[in-house]
Amino acid sequence: MTFLGTGSAMPTGERFQTGLLLEDPAGAGDPLLVDCGSGALHGLAETNVGYEGIGTVLLTHHHIDHVSDLMALLKARWLAGETDLEIVGPDGTEELVEGLLDVHEYMDGRVDLSIRELGPGSESVAGYDVEAVETAHSMYCLAYRFETDDAIFTFSGDGEATEAVAELAEGSAVLAHDCSFPDGIDVDNHPTPSRLGEALSGHEIGRVYLTHLYPHTDGHHEGMTESVESAFDGDVRVARDGLTVDLRRTG
Repeated sequence: MTFLGTGSAMPTGERFQTGLLLEDPAGAGDPLLVDCGSGALHGLAETNVGYEGIGTVLLTHHHIDHVSDLMALLKARWLAGETDLEIVGPDGTEELVEGLLDVHEYMDGRVDLSIRELGPGSESVAGYDVEAVETAHSMYCLAYRFETDDAIFTFSGDGEATEAVAELAEGSAVLAHDCSFPDGIDVDNHPTPSRLGEALSGHEIGRVYLTHLYPHTDGHHEGMTESVESAFDGDVRVARDGLTVDLRRTG
């Protein structure tokens, strides 16, 4: 898994908005782009997969900082001669894409688009077994657990720290979780580190990466990881753009 963007709706110049790339070395799953915020396309272009190698995009929700590069991806693939793309996401994804094509109508029909909506439960996406649960956010949003024969990865999307997402992540090699603000900031729809640690307490998760970082977190990263680890007995780190993590089981 590669973090293409670990930032938020308030750019800092150091972090792109949300985007993740999943690759399966065993070939059971195809390269999968999860969310497509501003800058994610640039981050994708810096990988070996590139935007040419992405056949499926999976969206957690429809906030601008998670979808703003969708049309840019569509056009880049069309210019590169790639003529199909599957977009998967929660209820409203078809309406979202149709609305974007209404605005950018010259792109309508350029690419053979397949749009699929999903909800909580189990699905197959790009060859991965995916389980989804709803998060607690200001917009309907899904967290996803991805599983292959030798790897389990969970991504929270956006949302507060909840038992439902903690249970979804049980047994994961890695959980990438929204942790937008440090402790001391009164915030809804996103967790602070102490709230996240409390939610994860008692769960078996190999490593937790804090992502979706607002500028407010600058200078607080060490304190944030320590705050999570004060309640959660596990390895907690701050994600960064371009970081690739091997999710395969080694035991």
